[in-house]
Amino acid sequence: MRVLNVNTSLDFKTGGGTAERTFQMSRFLAQERIKCTVLTIDTGLDQARIQALKPAEVVTVPLLWRRFYIPLIKWSVIRQLVNEADIVHLMGHWSVLNAIIYIALRRARKPYVVCPAGALPLFGRSKQLKKLYNFFVGNNIIRHASAWIAVTSAEFPHFESYGISAEQITVLPNGVCREDFPLVDIDFFRRSKGLPNKPIILFMGRLNPIKGPDILLKAFALMHRRIPDYHLVFAGPDEGMQPSLVDMAKQEGLSDRIHFWGYVGGNDKSAAYRCAKLLVVPSRQEAMSIVALEAGICGTPVLLTDQCGFSDICRVDSRLEVPANVNGIAKGLAGLLDDASVLQQVAPVWHDFVEQHYAWHAIVPDYLKLYKNILTSRVHE
Repeated sequence: MRVLNVNTSLDFKTGGGTAERTFQMSRFLAQERIKCTVLTIDTGLDQARIQALKPAEVVTVPLLWRRFYIPLIKWSVIRQLVNEADIVHLMGHWSVLNAIIYIALRRARKPYVVCPAGALPLFGRSKQLKKLYNFFVGNNIIRHASAWIAVTSAEFPHFESYGISAEQITVLPNGVCREDFPLVDIDFFRRSKGLPNKPIILFMGRLNPIKGPDILLKAFALMHRRIPDYHLVFAGPDEGMQPSLVDMAKQEGLSDRIHFWGYVGGNDKSAAYRCAKLLVVPSRQEAMSIVALEAGICGTPVLLTDQCGFSDICRVDSRLEVPANVNGIAKGLAGLLDDASVLQQVAPVWHDFVEQHYAWHAIVPDYLKLYKNILTSRVHE
């Protein structure tokens, strides 16, 4: 079987969760002896990331216009990639690259699956442009797919707004690879970051309104006297919010307890999770939090909002999911941090839950089953 995976970015720093999902899924498909090729834009992609994908192959196209991630396309390359593939996987939705591949797919009459990963709602910036995108191509990309992949069942209403019923959707969650998060020297990491020997609340992600870092900072400000030993760390690339967050910390008199690290990757990311007492995911909207899984595989408890598409976490402890607002996060912090024994009890249960249900080696066989069913049904048409 030959699979072509398409995603605008494979760079975790700029591409976020969809980049990581595409990376891991492609790598594990290739390990199952599937000939897997990934098509992406070359921005932020280095040789180390490409090498880590092997035996999967990577084909990159240059970026023509950064504002809307418009690629410089050679039609002959696109046509060859599509013609050689048995099935194509389109990640995300608001993508010029996806639109171009879709045109090639329709001409070649090749099957494809879509995995928007929470991207279908008209949320965030450029709503009018997104409406135009859907009018000209986006709606057809979704409706003409051979299969539809949701990260969680919370995405069902998004698909239904495009005319796809819940019965047609396959749920394949995000996953995590334990080997990507090795044991590290936490004390050395703390010293390298200039952190005091104090308990840490960690935010891991882009400093973007959709991720809710401002919600967390305000909740921490409400709680800081109740948890006087705790420090708050923001680990992730700035997308315009950091200056206002820094100002907010100053106004609250908390500059000495709130830290901004910028992007953290590799072994440092593992160290950040492992030295934190708690990861907080205060997102205003998210398909399914990958950082929650990463923290879990490192044994770090997680507090997340009910907009993260991860209600399964309530099977571990109902206190781990709260409303996506300042009071909700503050109440959640109180419930988890007032009694030190709570996190000690939750941590091993959460770790085992993630390892049992969200390891990539257990998820990839479901991709193969879906692909084989699609190809078999086409043979019998």
